Amino acid sequence: MACPVGLALCGQALVVRGGSRFLAMCTASSDGDPSLFMYDCSTAGRKTPESGGEDGQPVDKGSDTILASAFSTSGSYFAVTDDSKRLILFRTKPWQCLSVRSVVRRCTALTFTASEQRVLVADKSGDVYSFSVSEPDASGRLELGHLSMLLDVTVSPDDRFVLTADRDEKIRVSWAAAPHCIESFCLGHTEFVSRIVVVPGHPELLLSSSGDCTLRLWEYRSGRQLHCCHLASLQEPAEPRGPRLAASRIAFWAQQDYVALLCDCVPVVYIFQLDISAQQLAFTQQLTFQHRVWDVAFEEAQGLWVLQDCPEAPLVLYTPLDGRWQAVPERALVDRLSHCLRRNWAMLEGSTGADEGFRGLYKATFDNMAAYLKRKEERLQRRRRSPPPGAPGPTKKSRVDQALTC
Repeated sequence: MACPVGLALCGQALVVRGGSRFLAMCTASSDGDPSLFMYDCSTAGRKTPESGGEDGQPVDKGSDTILASAFSTSGSYFAVTDDSKRLILFRTKPWQCLSVRSVVRRCTALTFTASEQRVLVADKSGDVYSFSVSEPDASGRLELGHLSMLLDVTVSPDDRFVLTADRDEKIRVSWAAAPHCIESFCLGHTEFVSRIVVVPGHPELLLSSSGDCTLRLWEYRSGRQLHCCHLASLQEPAEPRGPRLAASRIAFWAQQDYVALLCDCVPVVYIFQLDISAQQLAFTQQLTFQHRVWDVAFEEAQGLWVLQDCPEAPLVLYTPLDGRWQAVPERALVDRLSHCLRRNWAMLEGSTGADEGFRGLYKATFDNMAAYLKRKEERLQRRRRSPPPGAPGPTKKSRVDQALTC
């Protein structure tokens, strides 16, 4: 479901993850090696099967592949979860591993609270656990649960609300202080909700994307939908039955209220601009790539970073010029970052093609009405051909007449 290759960016710290490893680099480096820190989850400590996880069950050994990662609001902390059911917490200034903790089930998404006091981890069973940052070895605490798999989790900028998105089309807004109290539901998607983002600078607004090929804007406290963009209408006319578009990343650039949308399985990034006064999203541009795009992220000072499956140019930087986003043609920083990734390409190359994307999350539909009607018609035909029960058999005269006609 989650791509094993990803990009995270906060301030001037850029992290690229692939497989069980991640590499932290600095976008402010003017010369020399921009790499800051590399970590491999396969070297992290783990609980023994005898000690068990937080639910008392043995901890099974996974592949150590990183499933999700996130920076804290200030960028002072970074956290990852992996396929071995671990939450690994780092301090970033300087980089240092603070703790390795077990989680109950494999996680799908994580986020820090705005206060940076806790990490919220969403898992495949529909639960959200919180883990302390100041007490890096403390066990997790169950906060809330859904009846279906959670695909994303985030918090409001004031930490009052926890927002969760699930496979059953729901976005739930819960009170952080009492998660059993639900403020609202944002309902309208007709497939799983893949990503949700509270709009930076506009704390009352929420962006969401879904397997129903839509990008929606909400006033989440009331659950009111403000705008809906149908992504299928943005595809080329030559592709009337193109791939179903579910966002693997929604990124927001607060400088000019731009939204970058990366969809699963298509080498395209859609650019929208948020009109706050009209409370609408306007499609402005489509960035098309020759290689698979793994992830995108905005850096407030520079523009849009794109991570792609291309050893020659793994990182591309886009900046707006006269209202159009364009790739920076030649820049020493981009070359240095790309060179650093090329030296560590094995961590990305081994992850190519390893994910299933969102294909397994779509509803299975069955049209059995045609088969039912066909069987019904066959039954009626058989009844017409056979006499009803108790009806008299053919008479002697009718048998004689039938024989003469033969």
